[in-house]
Amino acid sequence: MHRVGQTVRRLAKYGIVLGGGTCIIAWATMPGSSVPNVSAMEDQLKYAWSPLPTRQNMIDSLKKDEFDVLVIGGGATGCGVALDAVSRGLKTGLVEKFDFSSGTSSRSTKLIHGGVRYLQKAVFNLDIEQYRMVKEALAERANLIQIAPHLAYPFPIMLPIYKLWQVPYFWAGIKTYDVIAGKQLLKPSYYLSKRKALELFPMLKKEKLVGALVYYDGQHDDARMNISMAISAARMGGTMTNYTEVVKLYKDKDATGKEVVCGARVKDRQTGQEFDVKAKCIINATGPYTDNIRLMDNDQERKICQPSQGVHIVLPDYYSPDKMGLLDPSTSDGRIIFFLPWQKHTLAGTTDSPCDLTDSPAPTEKEIQFILNEVKNYLHPDVEVRRGDVRSAWCGIRPLVSDPNKKDTQSVARNHIIEVAEDHLITIAGGKWTTYRHMAEETLDKAVQVCGLKPSKPCQTKGLLLDGAHGWTPTLFIRLVQDFGLENEVAQHLASTYGDKAFKIAKMSSLTGQRWPVLGKRLHQEFPYLEAEVRYAIREYACTAIDIIARRTRLAFCNANAAEEALPRIVQIMAEELKWNKSRQQEELSRARTFLRREMGLDLGSGASNVPINFTKDDINMYVKRFKNLDGDNKGYITVNDLRRYFKQTGEKVTEDQLHDILSEVDLNRNAQVDIGEFLQLVYCAQIAAQINNLDEYDQDLHRKHQLLMSALKSGAVANSRFAMAAELSSERISVDRSGGGV
Repeated sequence: MHRVGQTVRRLAKYGIVLGGGTCIIAWATMPGSSVPNVSAMEDQLKYAWSPLPTRQNMIDSLKKDEFDVLVIGGGATGCGVALDAVSRGLKTGLVEKFDFSSGTSSRSTKLIHGGVRYLQKAVFNLDIEQYRMVKEALAERANLIQIAPHLAYPFPIMLPIYKLWQVPYFWAGIKTYDVIAGKQLLKPSYYLSKRKALELFPMLKKEKLVGALVYYDGQHDDARMNISMAISAARMGGTMTNYTEVVKLYKDKDATGKEVVCGARVKDRQTGQEFDVKAKCIINATGPYTDNIRLMDNDQERKICQPSQGVHIVLPDYYSPDKMGLLDPSTSDGRIIFFLPWQKHTLAGTTDSPCDLTDSPAPTEKEIQFILNEVKNYLHPDVEVRRGDVRSAWCGIRPLVSDPNKKDTQSVARNHIIEVAEDHLITIAGGKWTTYRHMAEETLDKAVQVCGLKPSKPCQTKGLLLDGAHGWTPTLFIRLVQDFGLENEVAQHLASTYGDKAFKIAKMSSLTGQRWPVLGKRLHQEFPYLEAEVRYAIREYACTAIDIIARRTRLAFCNANAAEEALPRIVQIMAEELKWNKSRQQEELSRARTFLRREMGLDLGSGASNVPINFTKDDINMYVKRFKNLDGDNKGYITVNDLRRYFKQTGEKVTEDQLHDILSEVDLNRNAQVDIGEFLQLVYCAQIAAQINNLDEYDQDLHRKHQLLMSALKSGAVANSRFAMAAELSSERISVDRSGGGV
């Protein structure tokens, strides 16, 4: 026992020495504090409320104007480059094949962070490049929270510790992380005892728990942040166009006789029209598509992008506390898993595996199960981690790059790289969300040098407030409640999404026809998204129903089933605004449903369909009659409205969440409609479950059926049979136990 005590004390001493030493090194290498280049507020207010050009205005500008800079790519990096260029006084255009933030930039872990794992490598490998990357990211983290306080905020993350020797080890690392942040530290980290850790994170597994460390990074709504950058650039005079694809690059000889890029042939994917765009400088900021543009420019170039996919899943809110995340620093295969509250749900991820480049990245069941299994390792046994609780699952492609400027072509660049081709095509690749602004600054500096651009100002983006930030305050939502009669939840959502532009959405909102709330018809009863947001999103260049459910709202990312239920109304509103005919409306519905099935996980997890039905003819006739009783309108299928009507008639109080779960139990093809086949499937499974529950002796045949049923239960497609209870027309209370209802 004495030796154990000596060992612990020695480890603690080494941890303190390590932490102290790295802290001294961090302070010694820290440059003197510099005053950020913040534009005068008067200059910022000139564009903060300037009207947005229409998308057609933008297309017309592309056709007739000659640009100093043409950016290809509308993700975080591309929009960051465009914002930097236009704020320097350069004539700037941007083209994006899909929607702003439609790719990797909307499918991140939603963290603004310096990178704790990179710091570990920097210390143990004495890697100065890793250290500089962490330091740069921590500085950019603070700036991003400053320029978009309505979208980004400091966020605590808990690191649970289950081995005593890890306390000084992790403490030293986290404290070094604080020190490197310097004056831009968000909040200091701290140690928690086992009791305090369980108070703050009661879902945590308590067996062998020693304590926990809590440190701070930032969290944000990535898609909205990206769109705010695009809107800010547009208000400042940038020509920002989505659904505009580059199909060809043009070259011409400069004054010295050297062949350089001078423009592009682009296609408006909304109309099919092609036209030419002239530009003095072209910047390739296409993320995973980096090599597509490089090879379009020169088909002899070697590829530098190595796509890697990361999957995230979304679980119900009760899986995590409201304001505390969790970090698993070492999963079973050595990766890192984050477990975070986000948008009143719980986000878990990510995986990391090589993949092929695709326009429609999709999660796999294997990756979903991996994340669920890792989550189980850290949660209390009372929290049953169920496949059926997965509300949405998505995949993002991370563009890992090898540095073309180095001879070693096999190694992956730890940071971003900037490549200048012989014809002056500039490529910015790699990096991460947090450092987009610094990446953009370095890219524009290189463009000015290489292409002879003449900006009227130096870089302005340090401290440059993004759209919605100028008039935002933490109490702005109260004004929305008091002045417009919005629900508190809705007002908070609008204020934290649109900032000071929330008043515009409030003014566009419809009367509810109720005493309270006065304004604000919701797209879906379970979420605070309003119908008015669809109309406002169209003014911010939303062109498709997918734009609405995936990026202008985060409905598809939070709950894919709810997104599908809201689709008809979304398409109806867009049709009114954009004058769509019936054919276009059906096309939008079909594309959006395909998107939800393939990219948001709705195609996965339908295990109940494997259970064979063995009803007699009389049984089938009886259940068909009960099906028709629920299908009061004789549509041939049952919807959530039929269930609402049924429970209203019986006087039972069932929440919208429960209704959603009941429907999802048997909606195997995920179209928000239950046909007679799916109905019979559920009733049969319910009968097997009931027999198993009442079984006293072993029955081999029933056991085989039980094994089949268990696959359905594990998938979350069938559990507790609440839909079957409704079908039986019983007056028993609906169970409040979750039935899955996920993807």
